[in-house]
Amino acid sequence: MIVQKKSFLAAEKGVELSIHFNKRVSVGIFGGEGFIMQRLSGNGTAFVEIDGELVEYELQAGQSIVVDTGNVAGFEPSVNIQIQQVPGLKNKLLGGEGLFNTVLTGPGKVWLQTMPISGVAASIIPYIPSKD
Repeated sequence: MIVQKKSFLAAEKGVELSIHFNKRVSVGIFGGEGFIMQRLSGNGTAFVEIDGELVEYELQAGQSIVVDTGNVAGFEPSVNIQIQQVPGLKNKLLGGEGLFNTVLTGPGKVWLQTMPISGVAASIIPYIPSKD
Protein backbone atom coordinates (compact mmCIF):
# COMPACT_ATOMS: atom_id res chain seq x y z
CA MET A 1 0.00 0.00 0.00
CA ILE A 2 1.24 3.49 -0.88
CA VAL A 3 0.04 6.22 1.51
CA GLN A 4 0.50 9.95 1.80
CA LYS A 5 3.66 11.00 3.59
CA LYS A 6 3.43 11.53 7.34
CA SER A 7 0.25 9.43 7.59
CA PHE A 8 1.87 6.33 9.14
CA LEU A 9 1.06 5.97 12.85
CA ALA A 10 1.90 2.42 13.97
CA ALA A 11 2.06 -1.18 12.77
CA GLU A 12 2.54 -4.75 13.90
CA LYS A 13 5.98 -6.33 13.72
CA GLY A 14 5.44 -7.92 10.27
CA VAL A 15 4.75 -4.60 8.49
CA GLU A 16 7.62 -2.84 6.72
CA LEU A 17 7.67 0.93 6.24
CA SER A 18 9.70 2.33 3.35
CA ILE A 19 9.81 5.27 0.98
CA HIS A 20 7.94 5.35 -2.34
CA PHE A 21 9.21 7.78 -4.99
CA ASN A 22 6.73 9.09 -7.56
CA LYS A 23 8.53 8.64 -10.87
CA ARG A 24 6.40 11.10 -12.81
CA VAL A 25 7.60 14.69 -12.57
CA SER A 26 4.04 16.06 -12.81
CA VAL A 27 2.93 13.95 -9.84
CA GLY A 28 5.89 15.11 -7.78
CA ILE A 29 5.42 18.79 -8.54
CA PHE A 30 1.65 19.18 -8.77
CA GLY A 31 0.32 16.12 -6.92
CA GLY A 32 0.09 17.66 -3.48
CA GLU A 33 2.15 14.91 -1.85
CA GLY A 34 5.39 15.64 -3.69
CA PHE A 35 7.78 13.01 -4.97
CA ILE A 36 7.97 11.03 -1.73
CA MET A 37 5.19 8.93 -0.24
CA GLN A 38 5.25 6.02 2.20
CA ARG A 39 5.04 2.32 1.25
CA LEU A 40 3.62 -0.22 3.66
CA SER A 41 4.31 -3.87 2.87
CA GLY A 42 4.51 -7.23 4.58
CA ASN A 43 2.02 -8.99 6.83
CA GLY A 44 0.08 -7.44 9.67
CA THR A 45 -2.08 -4.50 10.62
CA ALA A 46 -0.97 -0.89 10.11
CA PHE A 47 -2.59 2.31 11.30
CA VAL A 48 -2.54 5.47 9.21
CA GLU A 49 -4.02 8.92 9.78
CA ILE A 50 -6.97 9.67 7.50
CA ASP A 51 -8.88 12.97 7.55
CA GLY A 52 -12.65 12.67 7.45
CA GLU A 53 -14.23 9.40 6.32
CA LEU A 54 -12.36 6.67 4.45
CA VAL A 55 -13.86 5.60 1.11
CA GLU A 56 -12.48 2.54 -0.67
CA TYR A 57 -12.74 1.87 -4.41
CA GLU A 58 -11.72 -1.25 -6.30
CA LEU A 59 -10.62 -0.18 -9.78
CA GLN A 60 -10.65 -2.73 -12.59
CA ALA A 61 -7.85 -2.82 -15.16
CA GLY A 62 -8.01 0.41 -17.17
CA GLN A 63 -10.75 1.93 -15.00
CA SER A 64 -9.95 5.47 -13.80
CA ILE A 65 -11.19 7.81 -11.14
CA VAL A 66 -10.48 11.56 -11.09
CA VAL A 67 -10.15 13.11 -7.63
CA ASP A 68 -8.91 16.26 -5.95
CA THR A 69 -5.25 15.73 -5.06
CA GLY A 70 -5.82 16.32 -1.34
CA ASN A 71 -8.33 13.47 -1.11
CA VAL A 72 -5.92 10.66 -2.06
CA ALA A 73 -5.16 8.78 1.16
CA GLY A 74 -3.54 5.71 -0.40
CA PHE A 75 -3.52 3.16 -3.19
CA GLU A 76 -2.09 -0.22 -4.08
CA PRO A 77 1.23 -0.28 -5.98
CA SER A 78 -0.57 -1.64 -9.06
CA VAL A 79 -2.53 1.62 -9.42
CA ASN A 80 -1.13 4.20 -11.85
CA ILE A 81 -1.19 7.80 -10.62
CA GLN A 82 -1.14 10.82 -12.96
CA ILE A 83 -1.88 14.52 -12.61
CA GLN A 84 -4.10 16.40 -15.06
CA GLN A 85 -4.79 20.08 -15.34
CA VAL A 86 -8.37 21.16 -14.57
CA PRO A 87 -10.02 21.96 -17.94
CA GLY A 88 -11.52 25.36 -18.70
CA LEU A 89 -10.65 28.85 -17.53
CA LYS A 90 -13.87 29.19 -15.51
CA ASN A 91 -13.12 26.00 -13.61
CA LYS A 92 -9.59 27.18 -12.85
CA LEU A 93 -10.63 30.63 -11.67
CA LEU A 94 -14.02 29.95 -10.05
CA GLY A 95 -14.01 26.23 -9.27
CA GLY A 96 -12.32 26.56 -5.88
CA GLU A 97 -10.66 23.15 -6.24
CA GLY A 98 -7.24 24.18 -7.48
CA LEU A 99 -5.57 23.83 -10.85
CA PHE A 100 -4.86 20.09 -10.88
CA ASN A 101 -6.65 16.79 -10.28
CA THR A 102 -5.26 13.33 -9.68
CA VAL A 103 -6.17 10.49 -12.03
CA LEU A 104 -5.89 7.02 -10.51
CA THR A 105 -6.08 4.10 -12.98
CA GLY A 106 -6.53 0.45 -12.00
CA PRO A 107 -6.25 -2.34 -11.42
CA GLY A 108 -6.16 -2.08 -7.65
CA LYS A 109 -7.67 -0.55 -4.55
CA VAL A 110 -7.75 3.17 -3.90
CA TRP A 111 -8.48 4.79 -0.53
CA LEU A 112 -9.81 8.35 -0.46
CA GLN A 113 -10.30 10.66 2.49
CA THR A 114 -13.40 12.84 2.46
CA MET A 115 -11.74 15.86 4.06
CA PRO A 116 -8.04 16.60 3.54
CA ILE A 117 -6.16 18.27 6.40
CA SER A 118 -6.58 21.68 4.75
CA GLY A 119 -10.36 21.18 4.99
CA VAL A 120 -10.11 20.13 8.64
CA ALA A 121 -8.08 23.26 9.42
CA ALA A 122 -10.52 25.53 7.58
CA SER A 123 -13.43 23.93 9.47
CA ILE A 124 -11.99 24.53 12.94
CA ILE A 125 -10.51 28.02 12.43
CA PRO A 126 -13.78 29.81 13.33
CA TYR A 127 -13.74 28.04 16.72
CA ILE A 128 -10.17 28.92 17.70
CA PRO A 129 -10.04 31.90 20.08
CA SER A 130 -8.22 34.93 18.71
CA LYS A 131 -6.21 37.62 20.55
CA ASP A 132 -8.72 40.42 19.88
